[in-house]
Amino acid sequence: EEDEDDEDDDEQDEDDDDDHDQPKAKSKAKPKKARVQILIPDDAVKPITDDDSKYFKIVSWNVNGLNATLNKGALVSYIEKEKPDVIFLQETKINEPLNGILGSGWHEHFSFCRTKKGYSGTACFSRVKPISVTCEIGISKHDQEGRVITIEFQNFYAIGTYTPNASQKLVRLKYKQEWDRDFLEYLKKLNSIKPLIWCGDLNVAHQEIDLKNPKTNTKTAGFTKEERDDFTEILSNGFVDVWRSRNPGVEQYTYWSARGTARQNNVGWRLDYFVASEQLVPQVIDCFVRQFVLGSDHCPIGLILPRTQDLIAN
Repeated sequence: EEDEDDEDDDEQDEDDDDDHDQPKAKSKAKPKKARVQILIPDDAVKPITDDDSKYFKIVSWNVNGLNATLNKGALVSYIEKEKPDVIFLQETKINEPLNGILGSGWHEHFSFCRTKKGYSGTACFSRVKPISVTCEIGISKHDQEGRVITIEFQNFYAIGTYTPNASQKLVRLKYKQEWDRDFLEYLKKLNSIKPLIWCGDLNVAHQEIDLKNPKTNTKTAGFTKEERDDFTEILSNGFVDVWRSRNPGVEQYTYWSARGTARQNNVGWRLDYFVASEQLVPQVIDCFVRQFVLGSDHCPIGLILPRTQDLIAN
């Protein structure tokens, strides 16, 4: 039961944003709490290879509010240690660009929710200038919440996504299924041009091993049969869940409720993924999860490719 409540907290994070446009009762001003700084320890970001700098590293992180993660110092601290070439962020909850937050040398791209302030949103930072950048999939009803950024390199696309949550009482389940179907068509269209890497918070735990308490969560957003079947359908169209394909049978989570002791007790869900075109999978050096990087209710995940000119250079 604890885990079901934990995932409800994840849904509540989205539903809480719905309150921005609602009048709020006046309350006495509370003293501000001291800002807690989070410095990422070295052992939380251990090298994946003998020399990570030899490879092209892509990371993804649902930061649950970009300003909050910046104010804690967690994002900058993590990036300084990880040294990625590309970073995709989800649930940024910002309404205008935050240029220069990672220093110089980055090509920065932001996608915002058009219908609600402080809600959803994605961002991408790349050391290599992309050939093209797209923040839509070409379907109006899906392009209002800033959920997608696609960047193009020489021989592959990289897509960062914050997939809609089915929400409490599954009120957005029907819409999420529409998204899944339409997003699959978008992936298939790109994949017909060149292979792709798709990452982000996909808001689904695909298999029972992908959450701590599957038996009590079959009616919970992120683990309904409908959502799991949709993800199976996506993978069946020539795509691979890279981390799971390399780690069969391993329990690993990427989201834990911020409430209580869920993270300390590792009561979590695997909601964050790297999915790759089948033809690109043999080139993947590794795929990893930074479980001990704090700063959000999700942790970063990453993927490493060869640093070859024919694959990356524009």
